[in-house]
Amino acid sequence: MTFDTFLELASKIKNLELPGEASQIKMSPPYRLELMELQKEKMKTAKKSAVLALIYPDVNHEANIVLILRNTYKGVHSAQVGFPGGKHEDEDETLLATALRETEEEIGISKGDVMLVKEMTPMYIPPSNFSVQPFLGFVEQVPTFIKDDTEVELVIEIKLSELMDDTNAIQTTVPTSYKVNVQVPALKLQGHIVWGATAMMLSELKDMLKRT
Repeated sequence: MTFDTFLELASKIKNLELPGEASQIKMSPPYRLELMELQKEKMKTAKKSAVLALIYPDVNHEANIVLILRNTYKGVHSAQVGFPGGKHEDEDETLLATALRETEEEIGISKGDVMLVKEMTPMYIPPSNFSVQPFLGFVEQVPTFIKDDTEVELVIEIKLSELMDDTNAIQTTVPTSYKVNVQVPALKLQGHIVWGATAMMLSELKDMLKRT
């Protein structure tokens, strides 16, 4: 998909109703609903966070989306592939401000360069008790990524055409908080296995692009 094609689709996506949970559930781990039921009370006081699904042109003017591989640390999202983003801080006036600040800190994209397309469907993350607000945005120029080595192991650049390719949807085995391994839906993108919340958000983005 060319970047110009994406821009045409983005102008239509702004006015579309979000596909929401119907899209997210396609990539939902089978134990997600059970975890949410167990944490029904905790959900009421979930911590706030925001992430950015950032689209940009590469040197061939193809549309790409950026993900990051997080460093290994003591936490539930250690060494996982996800969107740039993070926890809402008191300094952030809005959740969009959170997503833009975190993106600038983690991969060096200036918040002033990002054009917002749309808020996507928020999502609750049971293992970390976070409510995450994803945003879809883009930059018009080929970016130069500057990763924060303390948080980011790798910047992963993925062509939108690769995301849209249904053959990249797979099943993979992951450990759970119940200390058993389960099969979950996932995406294989640039050799990385993407599952859980990030895959669910990508599923919504994919469906939005297909609807236009």
